[in-house]
Amino acid sequence: MKVILLQTDEHLGQIGEIVNVKAGYARNYLIPNKKASIATKENITYFEKWIENQKIKEAKNRANFELLAKQLDKMTLKFSLKAGENDKLFGSVTSQMISDEIENLGYSINKKEIELEESIKEIGNHFVHINLGDNLKPKVKIKIQAEKKA
Repeated sequence: MKVILLQTDEHLGQIGEIVNVKAGYARNYLIPNKKASIATKENITYFEKWIENQKIKEAKNRANFELLAKQLDKMTLKFSLKAGENDKLFGSVTSQMISDEIENLGYSINKKEIELEESIKEIGNHFVHINLGDNLKPKVKIKIQAEKKA
C-alpha cells in the first residue's frame, strides 16, 4: 500500500515521501496515529502544495534569522553580580540568564542556542556565540561588573 508520510520516521523516510508499506501496518499503525495518509491523487497534490508553502515560510524565517544575527552582533548585555577577591563571582552567568536578558530586549533566543562551554565566573568582558543554524553564529558581548556594596 502506498502512503504519504505526514511525519519524519527514521525507518520509513522524510515528511512528504511516498513509501510502500504493508497494508496492515498502514491501516493499524500509521494512519490511526496520523503518521501517514493514503497516497491518493488528491492527497498527493494537496501535500505537494503544502510542502511548497513550508519552503516559502522557511525562506522567510531565514531572512529573519539574518536580521536577528545582525542585531545580536551589535548587542551588549550588562550584568551586575556579587563578587569576591580576584574578580571571582559568587555564582556565575549562565546561558539561561543570557537568554532571559536577550528576551528582555525583545528578542527570542532559546538557551540551548547559546554556546557556552562553561558558565562565566569572572568580572570583565566576554563574548558568547549564539548558534542560529544555517552557519549563522553572531556573538554577543557580555559585560560583568561587581555589585556595588552598600
